[in-house]
Amino acid sequence: MKTPNRRVFMLQVAATGAALGAGAASAQARLDENDPQAVALGYRHDTTKVDRQRFPRHGNDQLCHNCALYQGKASDEWAGCPLFPGKLVAGKGWCSAWAKKAG
Repeated sequence: MKTPNRRVFMLQVAATGAALGAGAASAQARLDENDPQAVALGYRHDTTKVDRQRFPRHGNDQLCHNCALYQGKASDEWAGCPLFPGKLVAGKGWCSAWAKKAG
């Protein structure tokens, strides 16, 4: 049996790491509305359920999927947000950090 050289070994390690990373990304949990960070920012999975007294500037047209921080496509039901690392937010959700996406 031929012994693999260092280059082959490093390519195998890189491929394994990439495969594990892709699996971890798809296994992200959805953000719980009761998560302390979510509560602090007034996050809701459904923008129509936002507390209007606490957030009077909120509008129903403000959705996670049209926020500058949303890391998915507008058509994605759930995607990442840098405010909630390792968690997915609802495309139809909202939090007080909402900022209109450029364009």
